[in-house]
Amino acid sequence: MALSKIKKRSGQLADFDRHKIERAITLASQAVAAGLTPEIVSALADAITAELEQRHNEHSFPEVEETQDLVEKTLMAAGHFSVAKAYILYRKSREKDRQAAQAAINQKIKGRSLIIIKRSGAAQPFDPAKLQKTLKFILPPTVNETAINRIIELAENNLQEQATTEEISEALILAVRSLIELEPEIYSRAAAQLLFSRIYKSALGADKIDFTRLAEQHREAFAVYLRQAVAAERLDPRLLDFDLTKLTAALRLERDDLFQYLGAATLANRYLIRDVVTKKIWETPQFFWLRVAMGVALAETADQRTDKAIEFYNIISTLHFLPSSPTLFHAGTLLPQCSSCYLTFIDDSLDHIFKAIGDNAQLSKWAGGVANDWSSLRGVGALIKGTGVASQGVVPFLKIANDTTVAINRSGRRRGATCAYMETWHYDIEDFLELKKNTGDERRRTHDMNTANWVPDLFMKRVRDNGPWTLFSPEETPELHETYGAKFDALYQNYEKKAAAGELRLHKTLRARDLWKKMVTMLFETGHPWITFKDPCNVRSPQDHVGIVHSSNLCTEITLNTSRQETAVCNLGSINLPEHLTATGQLDLPRLEATVKIAMRMLDNVIDINFYPTPEGQTANWRHRPVGLGLMGFQDALYRQNINFNSAACLDFADQSGEALAYYALLASTELARERGAYETFPGSKWDRGILPLDTLDLLEKERGEKIDLPRTGKLDWQIVRQAIKTHGLRNSNCLAIAPTATIANIAGVFPSIEPIYKNAYVKSNIDGEFTIINQYLVADLKKLGLWNQALANELKGRDGSIAEIEIIPVAIRQKYQETFDIAPEWLIRAAARRGKWLDQSQSLNLFVRNTSGKEITEMYLLAWSLGLKTTYYLRSLGASAVEKSTLGLHQQATRRDSVASQPKAEPAAPVVSFCKLDDPTCEACQ
Repeated sequence: MALSKIKKRSGQLADFDRHKIERAITLASQAVAAGLTPEIVSALADAITAELEQRHNEHSFPEVEETQDLVEKTLMAAGHFSVAKAYILYRKSREKDRQAAQAAINQKIKGRSLIIIKRSGAAQPFDPAKLQKTLKFILPPTVNETAINRIIELAENNLQEQATTEEISEALILAVRSLIELEPEIYSRAAAQLLFSRIYKSALGADKIDFTRLAEQHREAFAVYLRQAVAAERLDPRLLDFDLTKLTAALRLERDDLFQYLGAATLANRYLIRDVVTKKIWETPQFFWLRVAMGVALAETADQRTDKAIEFYNIISTLHFLPSSPTLFHAGTLLPQCSSCYLTFIDDSLDHIFKAIGDNAQLSKWAGGVANDWSSLRGVGALIKGTGVASQGVVPFLKIANDTTVAINRSGRRRGATCAYMETWHYDIEDFLELKKNTGDERRRTHDMNTANWVPDLFMKRVRDNGPWTLFSPEETPELHETYGAKFDALYQNYEKKAAAGELRLHKTLRARDLWKKMVTMLFETGHPWITFKDPCNVRSPQDHVGIVHSSNLCTEITLNTSRQETAVCNLGSINLPEHLTATGQLDLPRLEATVKIAMRMLDNVIDINFYPTPEGQTANWRHRPVGLGLMGFQDALYRQNINFNSAACLDFADQSGEALAYYALLASTELARERGAYETFPGSKWDRGILPLDTLDLLEKERGEKIDLPRTGKLDWQIVRQAIKTHGLRNSNCLAIAPTATIANIAGVFPSIEPIYKNAYVKSNIDGEFTIINQYLVADLKKLGLWNQALANELKGRDGSIAEIEIIPVAIRQKYQETFDIAPEWLIRAAARRGKWLDQSQSLNLFVRNTSGKEITEMYLLAWSLGLKTTYYLRSLGASAVEKSTLGLHQQATRRDSVASQPKAEPAAPVVSFCKLDDPTCEACQ
């Protein structure tokens, strides 16, 4: 991955320029007349750049000091000792110059003679008292004068002569941000407020913000913003038809205080609408929430729109519920593509293959994540009747789909993201498994596309029982892809007999365990293909009467029917679970019910306001109206209840919260059906037949002929839901899906989705630089014990966030704050199973392994399958970059560990493992 940025000494990011490395080496060579040729200098710069690229990625950036150290090391290693010495002396000289310059700046600051440039262009002396006034307004009274002066000193260390007010503001933010690691609750919110102050000045068009009447300034400016954005053809003109007086009266500026810095920076960098030319921000955070609410409310009748917009605004601006990123990006715009996921079916014809690839481009262009079902395409060597030649199989087309993904920039905010699915019996499955390998023929590799196995139950049984497995080409076995359960088993076994009798042209038989071993090995090597289970997805689908679930989606939580005529679409949003706990830590059912009711209405509205890039997507979404309401902050909720993730209490809470979410979502959908009518294909569905998701566990047991060891009991009165469905029907064919929530969880300031905490301390990178985030719940508990201080913070960072061996911390606290890889994956699987019994779709379930035992990995997936899970997502290994060991102003060199994983104990010949890491919670696949 080519480096894009470098971290300056101030903590800010600048564009990475390898020519500066060449220039530095050339000057050092000239200083000692070493005569290094341009070719040698270029080769040295290439080696240095390659080493930096190996250490870092697009979310981790080298420091200036680290880069200079590497220049010295490379020169020495190449034997250019005199050049290295000259370079070292040059660095020392530059360091003295910087110290002298900083001393001069400090002297000018003390003497009130440092000149700064205001936004108007006027020059005036820098006045630290203004920074002090700002900090006193932003920070709570508990922050004393000494701490405030320290922040000002840190900010002053990054000032230069004729610094602009914008640069001063940035220096102050960097200074406050550097203290987040020690006092996250105080300084994270303070840094967010400082960032928002800059946004206010941009969006409100005010050179000076009057904090005493800031809410009034917002109300005055909102209508101006709308008219400006409509005139610029950025927003829908219908937004001007709302009662703007009533809307602006409902605007609550104090809700900006709910943001932590990471959420504020995420919002500012990716979501707020800007001028396309000047990049000036037009939206404040509350303008943003109100614009989204109004856009979604466009589906309401004219007399209800304003009131519903206020209702929607109130639950999203308080962070009780957040729609997915496409809705936040596009609601209220001229082309409101607000849906998250698209699942397509690809037929075995050249015309349809390239139509599907074209559809991928259109869907990705508008920020949709795309999943393609490739299982219908004939295998390599199969006869093409029209030309009389042998097929090249699926892989060449997958390569084209991969390159299409690379070419698309989703809404200018995200790269294109695609996932290819294939059934495990397909003749090309072995090639499919190797698509993301880093070795082999590059023409048969798809490094930029995700892949997933669509695994039938029969294969898992054969793996468990050490049976044979036969691969077929779908043009000879077309029914296999269109059947599931016991019917699939019978068909498959019949085709096995035909193959043995020589009645099929293309087939291959191998041990199921050999194929499984290759699947697991590829997971070790590449993190792909993911393991998803075909039969639970279909047997438990409420829409079994109108089609087949051929695949899941990009993040494995969507399980909807697809066909040549219908591209499945899902609109996602997530409940912020910790916001629905009582003061005593119990689940607040009345509050959850109220939020879910509004959230379901918002998701249903998205179906009607949505811009559909393909007609197949519109057809499917309007007929079936599926939505995916999920949750985030599960780990936060556990912390607030003092529940360990690896405990029976966690399993019970997963069960309880999953049940409550499903209960109120289904009731809300029946209310929408009563008001607006049931979805078109409701007649004949499982809902119509009185079968709820909990009941489908019995159906799955029957199809498998095996027991599923899950309790069937709940705490709520489900007879009420059954009667409501019987009376009114449902508005939505599917209501529930738990997405990864990577980015919206950052905005809400909670842990993503249903994940345990990855690290108690980690380095976060964004376009403004890097900063350390430390688990604020841990800090709060350690403060109560009188243990939290800078020394412990440094030790925590030195241990990459793990407190497992810090003996000063009580055992109970260490157990409560175990990190992901300290928790046996069985706990995540069992929690998902308890939650999943209530879901009509699925959940993005990452699995985490500390060791590399093939036997234990197999047992883990067999457990997930035996408990009826529909899908799994990434398999992640232990290995991530070390936490930064420096803070702003100290300029200490960061130290990092390269991620190196062992080889599987049971498979000594397997390659070194390499997994997707979680130190970047903005993983593109998880968006």
